[in-house]
Order: sequence, then C-alpha cells, then structure tokens
Amino acid sequence: MTASTTSSAGRFDGRCALVTGGARGIGRGIAERLARLGAEVHVLDREPGAGGDGIRQHGVDITDGRAVAAAVGALPRPPLLLVNNAGITRDRSLLKMSDEEWNSVIDVNLTGAFHVLRAVAPGMVAAGYGRIVNVVSINGLRGKFGQANYSASKAGLVGLTKTAARELGPKGITVNAVAPGMVLTEMTLALAEEHRRRALEETLLKRLPEVDDVAAVVLFLLSDDARMVTGEVIRVDSGQYI
Repeated sequence: MTASTTSSAGRFDGRCALVTGGARGIGRGIAERLARLGAEVHVLDREPGAGGDGIRQHGVDITDGRAVAAAVGALPRPPLLLVNNAGITRDRSLLKMSDEEWNSVIDVNLTGAFHVLRAVAPGMVAAGYGRIVNVVSINGLRGKFGQANYSASKAGLVGLTKTAARELGPKGITVNAVAPGMVLTEMTLALAEEHRRRALEETLLKRLPEVDDVAAVVLFLLSDDARMVTGEVIRVDSGQYI
C-alpha cells in the first residue's frame, strides 16, 4: 500500500470517492461527511442536487450501464472509494405488484449497483487498493410484507457484495454492506406516524437511527481501520432485525 492510498486519523485526504443516490437522505449524509474529512466527492443521482463543499453532482441514471461507464470515465481520476447507496421503493403486495413496479426497483437497487461497481473496479484493481460499501437493508435479510421487489433487490445486493469481496479481495479491495433498518430521513419522516411507531416497537434500543448513525459505519468500512474487514453485512437498526 502506498502513501498516496493510506488514510490517517480517519481522514480521506487525497482520496476520490463516488456516492450514488447522494442528492438527499443517507447518501447525502455520507457524501457530506466524506467531504468534511478531505475526500474529493462525486455524486451520481438522477435527481438534481446541490454540489459545493467538496461535492460534485453528476446527473446519471445508473440503470443505464453505458451512461455509468461514461460518467466514471469522465471523472478527473479513478475513485478508490465507492458507496452504492441509490435505491427506490415501489411497495405493493406480491399478488398485486406490476411488472413495472418489480423491474424498476430491481433495475435501480441491484442492476444499477452492478453497473457502478463494474465501472469503478478496474481503477481500483490498477491501484491495488479500493473500498466498496453497498447499502442494503434489514428487509433484504428478513423479508417484508409489501416489499417483495425491494427485499429481493437488497438480498441480491448482499449476494453481489459477497461475490465481489471474493473476486476483488486478492486485488487489495474490500467489499462490505451496511444494512439499515428504518432511518429518520426526510422520506421516513413524511410517512404516517404509525409506520414509524411500528418500526420503533421492533427496536431494542427504543430509538430509530439517524442518517449520521449509518454514515459513521459506512465511513468506518471505507477507512483503513477496516482494512481486514470484507464480505461482511453490518446492521445499523437499533436492534430492529432481532
């Protein structure tokens, strides 16, 4: 490992990071923390969002593999840190779910993550160093009524994480996943109170995680403090899964 790739005291100075779905919510929180810790941060998101403060926003549909490859190729330098965070929901019970609702969620949450990982990995292999974190969900581990598409996509992303860890580990690249439960974001705060109450009742700590709680674990996995951790799925859910 060269001096240009090592981090110091939890900082990411000199590192180029790529975060998908970073216009808001968990992705935005991760991007902002990376930027504050010295990383050059690039965000891929379909939604327009503000850059600034060390963050550059790129309007890219990650379901389009060619667009992803072009966007990654146009970056000033290859990113050595990747957070696959982009995700959507189209909730409906299994028997009522349409093909479009199924396909759109799989395309963004799973195929999109594959597109980005495939585009970024060659630069990491060339550098002999890389950190990849995929944001999954406890519902990809346990299932959830009305989320057959979402749960399947996140379960698939767990499998992709473990396979990529096996393939890329010998190249100096770690690949891990973080599995949040319900997190207090703008989206969940807009839900009916009963949904948050049910999630809260499932927790052991009797508090729902905030964006910074998830971001802290993601940044740990991106740091060299986690250099011997790969192929893992870490839940950040206040005990909701248990």
